[in-house]
Amino acid sequence: MLTEERYATILKILSEKKAVTVLDLTRVLDISESTVRRDLTALHKSGRLYKVYGGATAIDTNYSTREEDVHTKSDMSRQEKLSIAKRAAAMISHGDFVYLDAGTTTFCIIDFLTEKNATYVTNGIAHASRLAERGFKVFIIGGQLKLTTEAVIGAAALDSIRSYNFTKGFFGTNGISRVSGFSTPDSSEALVKAEALTRCRKAFVLADSSKFNKISPITFANISCATILTDKLIDKKYRDYTTIIEVDNK
Repeated sequence: MLTEERYATILKILSEKKAVTVLDLTRVLDISESTVRRDLTALHKSGRLYKVYGGATAIDTNYSTREEDVHTKSDMSRQEKLSIAKRAAAMISHGDFVYLDAGTTTFCIIDFLTEKNATYVTNGIAHASRLAERGFKVFIIGGQLKLTTEAVIGAAALDSIRSYNFTKGFFGTNGISRVSGFSTPDSSEALVKAEALTRCRKAFVLADSSKFNKISPITFANISCATILTDKLIDKKYRDYTTIIEVDNK
């Protein structure tokens, strides 16, 4: 069977099953595992499938332009978010100048904070309010309010962020991909995330396991640009690309 014929067969199987293992393909195509892996790598690089540990999935199962509102997202993977947020809060030290990205997981950090001798900057309206209620020193950046995520975005927000130099930053994401990095559906929000992340000495992306192998329209950072805090890493290959901290979900 010619290479392009194998490619067509693999893609046809994926269009029907949405996911396939290397072992399945060796049986169907009657070829070696090494050949299957080379084919999957080539198809992955050309954007025709998504290679994962032990096999592949169809691109359309990983790509999403959808953006849930903040109230809907706050109830999703709730326990995982709390565990991740608790670990993130423990990373903040005396004298830190911290950026808190808008988002439901980053919002959960606030109730676990104990370090009063740190300064917090955020583009999240709810984040700023909660930080102030708890007695923390907080600055909110200026700009346009995006209602669905309650985030401040736009040119004014970017200008505001450029005046800061953060010791640590904590970010949310809609998707994590080895190829597409950290991504989000909205281009304006992606620009704010990207700018803030570059201003951080240490950057952390907070994401439960459901965010892996997912792609949203706009990439805001390469996967190597931040340490990932997650509840469970299913695809261990991600460790080849960045530091990942798994949090005990209890």
